[in-house]
Amino acid sequence: MSSFNSKQSISQLAETETGSNSLESTKTFVFQDEGHTLGNALRCVIASNPNVQFCGYTVPHPSEAKMHFRIQMQKGRAIDALKKGLEDLVKMCDHTLSVFDEEMLSFKTEHKLNT
Repeated sequence: MSSFNSKQSISQLAETETGSNSLESTKTFVFQDEGHTLGNALRCVIASNPNVQFCGYTVPHPSEAKMHFRIQMQKGRAIDALKKGLEDLVKMCDHTLSVFDEEMLSFKTEHKLNT
């Protein structure tokens, strides 16, 4: 998975599909070298946004290393929903890793295992 930080622009991670609707509220983004792992996690995060009317992804074919991610908004811009979704997903992953590391250290200390 490509790493994302809030200082990166979305255009560095994904391009807008050619011929995509010119409305800012509806976009299809194409992520290179990504698949179901990012697609499903990002879909779950973005779908929780109350302004998102639809979001979904497809991996056109297993031999193509790309994922199409579509967002339709009731209010707002699709690009903003994508950026917030990526930022929220990074925060969730960071939190998961932090809790895991704390629990692993606690377990090793409790069972007197070498660290």
